[in-house]
Amino acid sequence: MTKEDRPHAPKARKQRSRNAPPAPSRRERLRTSRVSDVIYDDLRSAIIRMDLRPGDPVVEAHIRDRHGVSRTPVREAVLRLAEEGLVDVVSKSGTFVSRIPLVALREAIVARRALEAVTCAAAAERASESDVMSLRAIVQRQRERAETGDLEFFHDADDAFHAEVAAIAQYPGLWTMISNIRVQVERYRRLTLPQPGRMKMVVQEHAAVVDAIAAHDAETAVKAMHVHLDKLQLDISIFRDLWPECFIIDFPIDNLAAE
Repeated sequence: MTKEDRPHAPKARKQRSRNAPPAPSRRERLRTSRVSDVIYDDLRSAIIRMDLRPGDPVVEAHIRDRHGVSRTPVREAVLRLAEEGLVDVVSKSGTFVSRIPLVALREAIVARRALEAVTCAAAAERASESDVMSLRAIVQRQRERAETGDLEFFHDADDAFHAEVAAIAQYPGLWTMISNIRVQVERYRRLTLPQPGRMKMVVQEHAAVVDAIAAHDAETAVKAMHVHLDKLQLDISIFRDLWPECFIIDFPIDNLAAE
């Protein structure tokens, strides 16, 4: 038997230092993970709602004090947000809410447009009378909130509308896919909704989609949805100029209307 053929002896387990702190138990690791999830969800929601705007500092010490936790769960939450492109961790400077990259915004809008064309067409083919009634009820809730200017409820109803179209189409997973890729779009939409008349315009656009679905007219339903979603893309240059500090100008968008 050659030296190479001999079985390797198991490596000796590294001895812990006498003064080393005890390894965290499984229960402690689970608790840290759950706390990290809560902090992540809170920060993510604040960033997407634009309560924390691009460039705002994310002070980990303040978060630790607010939640009464150690550094580890806060750091884990921040690193998850950094992976999503929602915060920038700058060495020796701190952590800041990231700006919205125009490339990612444009790509997410294009992907969403393609996926919602599929759900719209299928919904028009499959919708029952009760399905149409459900969509009209959501549009009515949006109409009421547009009158009162309730942005948060309006935004939630908007999500409900698109999710319901996907459910009627029997493609609920497509809405999950859209939700996963539209993080930057959600931040951008928070800038567009306060635009005077924008909420009422969204209600009209949604109503046009529902009318086409009710008529089982897939082609018109898709066109109506495209009109609705294209407004987001066409307005990018306007909001980029209004709030340049909110965007990373990494793509020439002035000619998007021609695409």
